Amino acid sequence: MHKKIVIINGHPNKESFNFGLASSYKKGAVKSLAEVKEIVIADLDFNPNLQFGYQKRMALEPDLKDAWEKIKWADHLVWIHPVWWGGLPAITKGFIDRLFLPGFAFQPKENSVWWDKLLSGKTAHIITTLDQPSWYYWLVYGKPSVNQLKKATLEFCGVKPVRVTYFGVVKTANETLKTKWLEKAEALGKKLK
Repeated sequence: MHKKIVIINGHPNKESFNFGLASSYKKGAVKSLAEVKEIVIADLDFNPNLQFGYQKRMALEPDLKDAWEKIKWADHLVWIHPVWWGGLPAITKGFIDRLFLPGFAFQPKENSVWWDKLLSGKTAHIITTLDQPSWYYWLVYGKPSVNQLKKATLEFCGVKPVRVTYFGVVKTANETLKTKWLEKAEALGKKLK
C-alpha cells in the first residue's frame, strides 16, 4: 500500500521559495509512488478568524470542509511555511484555528483535564524557512513556531512522530544554495518523510 500524503502550504505568496519547496517535495513523493494531495491555504476561501472562540461553532466553508477531508485521508501531513516574527503566517494560524477543533482533531473528556487525540496514527513533517540560522532560532528564541505547530497542535492531536527541517538563511541564499535546498526537499519527498 502506498503512503497517502497531503502537502499543506502555508505561505500566502505563490511566488515564494516555499512554493518551490512544496513542488520539489511533491516531485520526490510522486517518484516514490505516494498518493499526494495538496492544500494551498492561500487559495482557500474562508474566514481565518475564530470569531466566537469555542463558545459557538462557526459553519465551515466548503474549502475548509474539503481541506479537512484531505487531512483525514492522509497518513502523512507535510506542512510548509515561513517563520514570520517567530511564528506562523496569520493565514496558516487561522486555518489551524478554524479546522483543528474539538470533535475534529481532539475531544475533551468530560469532567477531566485530559482529551482524546483524534489524529493518532498520522505522522508529519514541518518544512520551514528562516531568515536567520536555525541554531539561532532555536537557541535565542526557543523555536516558537515549531513549539506551536509540532507540540501544541500536531502532537496534542496525536500526530507523531513530527519531523522538522529548516531552510535558511533564505534572504541571503544564492541560487546555488537554493537549488541544493530544492534537491533536499525532493529527497525528503522520495524518502516519504
